[in-house]
Amino acid sequence: MQIRQVSKQFGVGTSAVRALDAIDLAIMPQDFLCVVGPSGCGKSTLLNILAGFETPSTGTVLLDGQPVSGPGAERGVVFQQGALFNWMSVVDNVAFGPLARGVSSRTARQTAMEHVEMVGLTGFEDRYPYELSGGMQQRVGIARALANNPEVLLMDEPFAALDQQTRELLQEELKRIWRRSGKTVLWITHSIDEALFLATHILVMTARPGRIKASFRSSFHEDLDPLVTTSAAFSEAKRTIVSLLRDESLAAQRQEGVRRG
Repeated sequence: MQIRQVSKQFGVGTSAVRALDAIDLAIMPQDFLCVVGPSGCGKSTLLNILAGFETPSTGTVLLDGQPVSGPGAERGVVFQQGALFNWMSVVDNVAFGPLARGVSSRTARQTAMEHVEMVGLTGFEDRYPYELSGGMQQRVGIARALANNPEVLLMDEPFAALDQQTRELLQEELKRIWRRSGKTVLWITHSIDEALFLATHILVMTARPGRIKASFRSSFHEDLDPLVTTSAAFSEAKRTIVSLLRDESLAAQRQEGVRRG
């Protein structure tokens, strides 16, 4: 994906809010790009523009050289909440996308079963979402997005509502799934540890209007050992990001205070 000079403004006149400003970014095949930044910096707005849910005020987004003008099956989206159909079983939820594209019911079910197995839910394919834990529901959401065979997965803090132990286990699982699927991922998170553990590349954004403050590669995605998060190198990388974010978080707090005042 190519993001060229993308800006986004909500509202007009004195009430206008500029959420993003002059974002330039290239996301390459099989990248796992994590975006971190203070609350309100436009991270989710950027994801919604890439998904086609929002239109940029200025700039363009290209996928394989073609403009993004709306949602498409080539971009799978996973939100904080699984947004599953509670009246459908796990396998039917995962098969929904292929069926909507006109795939035969037999092929759609076979595809769904393969992805249910990929996310470690074999044996739960006939359960309903309300019978599953939050972590299992998020696995179903990931499987459903993957079943459409998208080129890019756009993921907006999908583990944010989970307890720490479940979150860490799912991070390990997701790293395995990403390696197996070879997908390109853009991941929004507030967790610096999560970004370092998962990402091939990390973007640090400024307070609103969101701009790219820093961009760098991360090598910790190559390590499957979760104890890499306790290493000296990991701690040093975390300190670097914390120092980059501190001033932006303070600026975001001031903005919020002015808005409330």
